[in-house]
Amino acid sequence: MLKFLSKPPLRFFLILAGLAWQTGIGTAWAQLDNSAFLRPLPVGPQYERQLRLDVQVFQFNKDNEYFNKIEEGRTYFGAHLLPRLVYFPTANLRVEAGVFLWKNYGTLRLREVQPLLTIKYQNGPHSILFGNIEGNLHHGYIEPLFDFERVMTNRLEEGAQYKLQKKRLSLDAWVDWQRQQYPFSSFQEEVAGGLTTEATVAGDSAGWWLRVPFQFTGTHRGGQIDTVDAPLQTLFNVASGLRLRKPLTSRFFHAVHFDGYVTYFDDYSFTDVLAFRRGTGLYLNAGVDTRLSNVQVAYWRGNGYISPLGGPLYRSISNTVNNPQYLDKDRQLLIARFLKDYRLPGNLIMTTRFEPLYDLNNGLFDFSFALYFNFSQSFLLTTIRQGVE
Repeated sequence: MLKFLSKPPLRFFLILAGLAWQTGIGTAWAQLDNSAFLRPLPVGPQYERQLRLDVQVFQFNKDNEYFNKIEEGRTYFGAHLLPRLVYFPTANLRVEAGVFLWKNYGTLRLREVQPLLTIKYQNGPHSILFGNIEGNLHHGYIEPLFDFERVMTNRLEEGAQYKLQKKRLSLDAWVDWQRQQYPFSSFQEEVAGGLTTEATVAGDSAGWWLRVPFQFTGTHRGGQIDTVDAPLQTLFNVASGLRLRKPLTSRFFHAVHFDGYVTYFDDYSFTDVLAFRRGTGLYLNAGVDTRLSNVQVAYWRGNGYISPLGGPLYRSISNTVNNPQYLDKDRQLLIARFLKDYRLPGNLIMTTRFEPLYDLNNGLFDFSFALYFNFSQSFLLTTIRQGVE
């Protein structure tokens, strides 16, 4: 029995479950306001026995003008379409099925077509999901742990999720089964998971608050029934710190905020494959929300830091085609962000983002700019009358 429990995939899940049990504090919001990209799955008595059609459209255009040796420039230009049929058998149960269509502009074929299947059960502040979970930006990670660009390149997460949402306490614990393995597979199984937690420790009726976040991710590659001669790999990333936000009464300045995190990376694998076994990071963000735009300045310093799910810019190892072996162990970045959401008629939100950055070690100036459109609407088709099975 002890030998069975010592296998890497089971250790991964046991550590994840243990963290969720011990912390008990939940879904943190990242350092950016990504609310325009979020689509929570509602459940409640107002939906009971309804059959609905939910339609979500996401169009994106992000141009990364990067010329460094860690992350090369590239352009994302395309659209996601997610139509779903949703049925609510009871007030606290949601069952839905649909399809995910991904089209990159400039190519004739669809990039991806995937079925969508989700069951969500909610009881008070507790929610359990199976199938396509409320993933990606819904988790609320900081970018060194979870890359924003995954909303364009890795939209779906399939697995299981537990969420707790209270007034001053929240939790999101999740598992994403990324690649299933079968006997004699020519590839390893892949699984990711983690949790985000956040507790409000101070605040008043004026709207200011002080919060303590804790964030964790884990990834594992392995399996015992494949034909690949590759070592097991298990990687962990952790972040924690303080978040402060103060609303302002000015007509032009709406709020000021500060987020400070320390991060830690640990390669828990048996075999050394990556350039660094452990690493740390310091991530500081200060910003002001104004009537014209939300402005933020961020400082990142990573030492041997690696995150398989995190933004490539924050890593100490290269993610490039032309310089794949390049290393920047003591990495320092200064990033400015100018963000704005425009709520247009017809449930459409347009988001603009401009993010210049400066590599303090190498004296390089890069930037990115982006335009996003998010549309989401739910249409009532019919209500199943009481007594019909």
